[in-house]
Amino acid sequence: MNVSTRPAAVAAPSLAHLPLPLLAIPMGLGGLGLAWRQAAASLGAPAAVGEAVLALTALAWLALVALHGLRVLRFPAAVLAEARHPVRAAFVAAPTIGLMILSAAIHPHAPGLGAGLWCVAVGAHLLIAMGLLRRVLGGGGDAAMLAPPLLIPFVGNILAPVFGVRMGFVDMSWMMFGVGFLLWLAVLPLLLHRLLAGPALPPPLRPTLAILLAPPAVGALALAQLLGTTGGPVLALVGLALLVAAVLISLAGEFARLAFTLAWWSFTFPSAAFAVMLMAEGFPPLLCWAALALATGITGWCAWRTALAARAGVLLRPEH
Repeated sequence: MNVSTRPAAVAAPSLAHLPLPLLAIPMGLGGLGLAWRQAAASLGAPAAVGEAVLALTALAWLALVALHGLRVLRFPAAVLAEARHPVRAAFVAAPTIGLMILSAAIHPHAPGLGAGLWCVAVGAHLLIAMGLLRRVLGGGGDAAMLAPPLLIPFVGNILAPVFGVRMGFVDMSWMMFGVGFLLWLAVLPLLLHRLLAGPALPPPLRPTLAILLAPPAVGALALAQLLGTTGGPVLALVGLALLVAAVLISLAGEFARLAFTLAWWSFTFPSAAFAVMLMAEGFPPLLCWAALALATGITGWCAWRTALAARAGVLLRPEH
């Protein structure tokens, strides 16, 4: 996931080297678009901002999925090797999460289409999660998999009810939540043990620590939809999300010293989900605006740095 804006000296650009983690970009953009849509309802923000970001998300999702689809056709060995990577394998689940977000973006304008996309996204996401779990249970796991990106498939299962309940898929939403939430609880102690006992995350992967914020923030939103209340268990997850967010903010100085890599996109979706959680739970408007501004700034910065890397041809060259 180490991507700088300095191109390699020798290797020629090739679609074979297109990084799989690029598929997480629509997650970040879409999360931000939904955060601005929530801000329009909760804070009186301009509704056009959220809709514009969600439209951009749709374009980014279509473009990146198409590029990776072409990569599968032309360079299947390269794609297979990356999908077997202990850390990058988790990003195979990113497109289905992006499609869930797009289903929520479309649903207010075309309910039938939005519900259909949700069903497709959930079905595909379950297959990917099943494949990952099968790999672990079948003895194909690797200790190197114990890094924050491993949470991405579980976050997708927890996210599904946030949209599914509103579309009428209550029972399926409960099942998706159970899969994601219980597996998150099983994996989280393993991740914390790795962070405590080592080996330490290499610097290019340090920004992925932000993914730890996503499950409690998204889980609070999901439980609020499933239970129809913002109290009790919802507040328990809100408290955990606040704690993780405070820890991440306290590490801002350390993160600032790290070079830009695609791993920085790990901040975008969790920060947007956290902002939505604050607004949905009725936190003071000033705090909600600050969280939304931070999520917007992080996403904009990541998009700018990624654009520079793409312009320099770095995204189509082997990593170094």
